Amino acid sequence: MSIGIWQIAIVVVLVVLLFGRGKISSLMGDVAKGIKSFKKGMSDNDDKSSSVTTSSEEAPSTTSSEEAPSEDASKEDKES
Repeated sequence: MSIGIWQIAIVVVLVVLLFGRGKISSLMGDVAKGIKSFKKGMSDNDDKSSSVTTSSEEAPSTTSSEEAPSEDASKEDKES
């Protein structure tokens, strides 16, 4: 038994009736954003791993004194 065009059409009509066109289109948009984010994260991860293997001695070091001003600025924003 194979799936014919009529069975697919009935399933599509039922899905559209249950969820509505707006819900399906927003769901597809969210899926597309997730795929783009995943690809960007994977390419960023590849870039970082290749730069670490080629220039491990040139890795920038961060100190707690560099991070402190940003934390203080966010605390001042919350207080005012």
